[in-house]
Amino acid sequence: MSMAQNSANKSGAGGFIKDIAFWTVAAIGIFLPIVGFSTYSDTQTNSLRFNFMNPDFSFLQRYGGFITAAVLVGIVVAVRIFVLVSPKREARTTASPFSAAMARIGMSPLAMWFGAGLAVAFPLLMLGFLGDKGSLKWIDTFGIQIMIYIMLGWGLNVVVGLAGLLDLGYVAFYAVGAYSYALMSYYWGLSFWEVLPLAGALAALWGIILGFPVLRLRGDYLAIVTLAFGEIIRVVLINWKSFTGGNDGITSIKPPTFFSIPFNASPTGFAHTFGLAFSPIYTKIFLYYVILVMALVTAYVTTRMRKLPVGRAWEALRENEIACRSLGIDTTKTKLAAFAMGAMFGGFAGAFFAAKQGFINPESFTFNEFVMVLAIVVLGGSGSLMGVVIAAIVLVGGLEMLREITFLKYFFGNDFDPSIYRSLIFGMAMVIMMLWKPRGLISNRVPTAFLKERKVVSGALVQEGHG
Repeated sequence: MSMAQNSANKSGAGGFIKDIAFWTVAAIGIFLPIVGFSTYSDTQTNSLRFNFMNPDFSFLQRYGGFITAAVLVGIVVAVRIFVLVSPKREARTTASPFSAAMARIGMSPLAMWFGAGLAVAFPLLMLGFLGDKGSLKWIDTFGIQIMIYIMLGWGLNVVVGLAGLLDLGYVAFYAVGAYSYALMSYYWGLSFWEVLPLAGALAALWGIILGFPVLRLRGDYLAIVTLAFGEIIRVVLINWKSFTGGNDGITSIKPPTFFSIPFNASPTGFAHTFGLAFSPIYTKIFLYYVILVMALVTAYVTTRMRKLPVGRAWEALRENEIACRSLGIDTTKTKLAAFAMGAMFGGFAGAFFAAKQGFINPESFTFNEFVMVLAIVVLGGSGSLMGVVIAAIVLVGGLEMLREITFLKYFFGNDFDPSIYRSLIFGMAMVIMMLWKPRGLISNRVPTAFLKERKVVSGALVQEGHG
């Protein structure tokens, strides 16, 4: 071993020891006040005092705090050890075994049919295991909500994953679709099925309007302008109170009907028409299948578009815009098509969201919503439909599962709510994923055009794409 390698190992070991010492001190400094101190109000002196190791303080909560500190320090140390001892990986000429396996899962007709069958049977399985009352929450939170994010992720995947355009204002098209249905239903009494294509068309129109000013922008400049566009839409919705209702929002939005049959307890309702006892579970099941069909249509159209000349132009634009122009591809029409297509799917999802909620206001379309959708696309793998599905299930479903973890109250007390650590867990998951799979869960890509044999391309040989 050379002297340079010895010095590098020593410096790495020294940095590792410093990291352990730093994070240990930081953990103690952060958690000691939470674990060891309790505050109480002194009514005689009208002041707030600290009491270290108050005997009235629950030992289980203190014990749980120490466990939390130890777990966080352990995670940091484990990640640091992994980075220190793992050798630097060179660029692969072929796809890794993991990437190849995920590619086979994503492209295998058997796996696709199995996943589609499981998605179709999900509400029926929940209904059979938990009953009509117990399955309401699971169908709504872990079914409909995840499907909405999957559809949004597939729509954003057209712009970010296929065309390589970092659009930070995608949530604006989501809001345009939602408000299109809410306003048309409120002022003109139009139904969901009448407004759904109009909502997608209006969102696509705004996508084209956004696309024109940013045709010459790339990278960070494109991201900043699209972010400003999203904020402009939100501010307009807040300040145009006479039309949009401002922060008060729009209420009493009509849900979709089943061939003009409403899901209510009236004599003309769904339950009475088919001779069933009235239950809100019918509405949830119907909404689930509506968003499932919409998501499947989104996946089908996206897959077909990728194989068309416009889809190949998107991929060429993502890899290298200069080379794309040298081939005679009109980048103006290519970018506008990507913005319009992605915005249209966002508008469809927004219209469904408004119909499902029955109430919307601008707070439903903040930048945090877009961060979740972008994280699903990036962590799943830009350009991968299966990656978006896996990431949406893990992020949305995993964070919602925190509400179901009740055994932690034994360590942290009955008032402990794991859901308040959603942002912390979300951030840690992103850091771990970027260290383990910096290009996403499914980083490899299968080219649409190939010679003699279709081969999986490793993510290390593919440009990231900055538009």
